[in-house]
Amino acid sequence: MSVDVTEEEKKTLTPDSGFNLCGIDYFESLGRRLYLIRHYERYQDALKAKKERENPNEYLILYKGSS
Repeated sequence: MSVDVTEEEKKTLTPDSGFNLCGIDYFESLGRRLYLIRHYERYQDALKAKKERENPNEYLILYKGSS
């Protein structure tokens, strides 16, 4: 099994505070797979947005801020 995303991508998309809703594009090359969808201050808002995404084939991740 190959690695989905690199540590550098994770670091880049981890916010200082709040939560980033990110997607994974498996058709991109390694190191370019993660992309930001939207930033949220509250976990409840980020989770709701994740659940409301309409594409069932979309891979989503929430990254929590470091503070």
